[in-house]
Amino acid sequence: MKSKLAYSHEDLHYLKMLARQYPTVQAASSEIINLQAILNLPKGTEHFISDVHGEYEAFLHILNSASGVVREKLDDLYSTSVSRADLDELATLIYYPKEKLEEIERETEDMREWYRITFHRLIEVCRLVSSKYTRSKVRKAMPKEYAYIIDELIHTHYEDSDKRDYYENIIATIIDIDRASNFLVQLCELIKRLAVDHMHLVGDIFDRGPGADIILDSLMAYHSVDIQWGNHDILWMGAASGSRTLVATVLANSLRYNNLEVIETGYGISLRPLSVFANEVYSNCDVTQFAVKLTNEDESRYTEKDKLLAARMHKAITVILFKLEGQKILRNPCFGMEDRLLLDKIDYENRCITINGTVYPLEDTDFPTVDRKDPYALTPEESVLIDQLTRSFRHSEKLQRHIRFLYSKGSLYKVFNGNLLFHGCIPMTEDGELMKLAIGCEPLSGKAFLDYADLTARRAYYSRPGSPERQFGMDFLWWLWAGRNSPIFGRDKMTTFERRLIKDESVWAEPKNAYYKYYNDPAVCDALLREFGLEGPHCHIINGHIPVKSKKGESPVKGGGKLLVIDGGFCKAYQKTTGIAGYTLIYNSSCFRLVSHEPFAGRASAIRKNRDIVSSSVVFERLESRMKIAGTDIGRQLQEQIDDLMALLGAYRSGEIAEDHKN
Repeated sequence: MKSKLAYSHEDLHYLKMLARQYPTVQAASSEIINLQAILNLPKGTEHFISDVHGEYEAFLHILNSASGVVREKLDDLYSTSVSRADLDELATLIYYPKEKLEEIERETEDMREWYRITFHRLIEVCRLVSSKYTRSKVRKAMPKEYAYIIDELIHTHYEDSDKRDYYENIIATIIDIDRASNFLVQLCELIKRLAVDHMHLVGDIFDRGPGADIILDSLMAYHSVDIQWGNHDILWMGAASGSRTLVATVLANSLRYNNLEVIETGYGISLRPLSVFANEVYSNCDVTQFAVKLTNEDESRYTEKDKLLAARMHKAITVILFKLEGQKILRNPCFGMEDRLLLDKIDYENRCITINGTVYPLEDTDFPTVDRKDPYALTPEESVLIDQLTRSFRHSEKLQRHIRFLYSKGSLYKVFNGNLLFHGCIPMTEDGELMKLAIGCEPLSGKAFLDYADLTARRAYYSRPGSPERQFGMDFLWWLWAGRNSPIFGRDKMTTFERRLIKDESVWAEPKNAYYKYYNDPAVCDALLREFGLEGPHCHIINGHIPVKSKKGESPVKGGGKLLVIDGGFCKAYQKTTGIAGYTLIYNSSCFRLVSHEPFAGRASAIRKNRDIVSSSVVFERLESRMKIAGTDIGRQLQEQIDDLMALLGAYRSGEIAEDHKN
């Protein structure tokens, strides 16, 4: 609102409400000065991570190191005065202060001198990482018990001879009263807190790795984060909403990759009903095609009896899944997926199936619960089982807490500081046009369809249980997970049936949406950005979902630098294909930096050997001048506040609103 001579009734009503917060010219003026000053601070550092897939140790390490930002600050301060080995140790201390400190205490004779030197260094680092923020913001980030002390140390310069003794006495007293270890831990946590202003997680927290629940706990404790839902997140959101189909999918995936720890230990969901059912119904069945994938380490841990039970459970839940998927497709003709109805195409006598006019031999047709006349009907026992398992997902307090967090902090896409973030794709036709989709709605494309999809996904969880809105919302979540041209699946079909039962790998193919062909074209990227209201030289699409095959020379930078793919393979299962262990992205006030990572050898190894996993870092775009907060989304919001306050000043000065001098 601009300052003007005459105000409308609505303007005056708004300004009178604003006057309650700023009741005098002095109060409004002080806030304008404060906000104008903030606009001229450097833009805070943003950290982009994608496709962590339950690999919690690697994720937490990247979170602690801020993808090399912390080490970069150490190098800025000490590269010419401290040895590389000492810098490695100091970096590890900041990443893992409690664990590294225990190791140092065992190996260091004079801990008092070590603490004195280390405190000086950490305070310098803290001073550097806090320089982008207002003193008020830094103070709010400090641990309450040490806020005054840290504030004094950061803003007292050692070079000032009048305060040198004051500075040294604070440090000496901390050591003397046996608070050194606790103070050091709090300092390290503050450095990590200030190194990154905001984090974006561009999808796929769940599946493959064992610790999605640990990752979500850490995200809930993080100071500033947003999430763009990935297909594996949608899968768990649907299971927690009460979708029997997506509960079956979660279990089938987890059994396939022997990843039950997060279900049983993380979320307290018992799989005993499934194991009892599988042992009773599939005890005499061939389960070869449903053998669980085990790592070399797991092979030695499990007996043949364990492996057989796991395969039976996998087959039992997969058959239930095929039936429930068929029911969804039949219930929702708008999905356009009738060609994925395959159970009714099986020729049991000849052990084959006809798909799109071609006959393929089947490796397994031993399905004791499938009624050939009504193949998509659950048996009474299957229905009881899947209902019981679904209730367990619905009643897991920890899972429900995590899913509510995903809904509150997440969305299908986000526009933030000139960048468009989404996990999968913007569906496109083979002609390079935005694809119109009519999935329970009139034909929509681009931003309009993603907005509709985001709203419908929320109805699956928040609409009244048993209502048509909730039922379609849950069906829609399944379509987002596996549906043709879904924006977060981005493929023509999911060939789980073919991969389990047909040896001919030609039918395993899952053709990608045309988006993945056109995203190499800068003009297409510019058009997609404009679709979401973005235009300019420093606007980018930031994408996850499809691992970048660095091993084969593929670059994560697409579309002439307009699009960045930051899924490089957190998941251990993908690392043989990608050749690395993931990309992350740093966007600070001066540049965009892509960081590639080596496979993580584990927390213990990182602490003991002072090993980091940043393998390379490249600045792919440098800003012409140091970007200020004024050029960010937050800056634009602050400018609107300044405009409103200027209008309030005008109203005070014209006498249309009286100052409240009592306040």
